[in-house]
Amino acid sequence: MQMFRILGKRGRVTIPLEIRQAVGFKTNDVISFTADDNNTVTLKREKICDNCKGTQSAKDDEFLNFLDKLSEEQQREALIHLSVKWAERKGDK
Repeated sequence: MQMFRILGKRGRVTIPLEIRQAVGFKTNDVISFTADDNNTVTLKREKICDNCKGTQSAKDDEFLNFLDKLSEEQQREALIHLSVKWAERKGDK
């Protein structure tokens, strides 16, 4: 399946709904981007921990190791994302 989108001024692009549905991307998934030598970018849904869905007792060390591997910009974006998620959960209570 091939689709085209225009890259916005701020470097943003929307992944088409059909693509998100086909590969199973969901809201708030962690997505990684990998560029190769052929001007190709691969998107991949990342799994942060093994038991995130089953229980809320994910190992802190695994999560911190994952965060340590991210660039400073990626860590900043993760912090913003997690802050929003925390605020949303606080609002639901």
